[in-house]
Amino acid sequence: MQTLKGHRKRVTSVSFKPDGLALASGSDDKTINLWDVSKRELLRTLQTQAPYQYVWAVAFSPDGSTLAAGNWDYTIAFWDVSSRQVSRTLRTDGYTRSLSFSPDGRTLASGGGDNTIILWDVSSGDAVRTLRGHDSVVLSVAFSPDGQTLASGAEDHTAKLWEVGSGKVLKTLEGHTDWVGSVGFSPDGRRLALGSNGISLWDLPQGQRSRTLEGHSDRVNAVAFSPDGRTLASGSNDNTIRLWDTTTWKAYRTLRGHTGAVNSVAFSPDGRTLASGSDDKTVKLWDVSNLR
Repeated sequence: MQTLKGHRKRVTSVSFKPDGLALASGSDDKTINLWDVSKRELLRTLQTQAPYQYVWAVAFSPDGSTLAAGNWDYTIAFWDVSSRQVSRTLRTDGYTRSLSFSPDGRTLASGGGDNTIILWDVSSGDAVRTLRGHDSVVLSVAFSPDGQTLASGAEDHTAKLWEVGSGKVLKTLEGHTDWVGSVGFSPDGRRLALGSNGISLWDLPQGQRSRTLEGHSDRVNAVAFSPDGRTLASGSNDNTIRLWDTTTWKAYRTLRGHTGAVNSVAFSPDGRTLASGSDDKTVKLWDVSNLR
């Protein structure tokens, strides 16, 4: 495990560039740090300008040319990765808590403080559709691998599955007693993991709960499947990350080292490295290639 230091406040979100060479981290200190993954060092700090522009979500486009950042000041910034300048700014009606690019890179989904999800045309910057149905802040959004379904999790203790083409709710996933802070599709699109008071697994497309994973001692803020689908990673307010075997659904390793809540986890494209961002102001890179 290696610790990347540079942020002055909590790290809210981490995202690998699709080529795996760089990692972006967003923070309440109003910056985005770009890290060289192989050298484990800071490449550049992208400094936001607005006085309340806390960065709560970062996501690379599938081609790696754009980094989207969701901010507290009701904007989403598109950073050109090559020039490291803002190329476009999208205006929202609430702060942005989560971002997800569609697999083809043509659409960006954002969820946030106005209880809605907005689907944006990436090329034009226009809002194509607003999805309404949650009763509270939308904390997480994720596209299915085929791009036809969007999952969302919210402070209203529910998750929803949306048909992207029509914007209709396909299913509301209920039964949680806390915020649904993270949603993640398996690589084959057959399962959805939700992070809440525990981890719930849902079979798709039926949207039926199949299993609950228990082990964390506090709320689960982040879930992510490995690219090969063999591992599910979860980050929690209990300051730990757990790695779950997706065949047995047993936790085969607990990663300790953060001294604050783990807010975000992301696998590298090759699945060998796991990145995590925490309230302790650090990003950690974990070698998960030989932990089984």
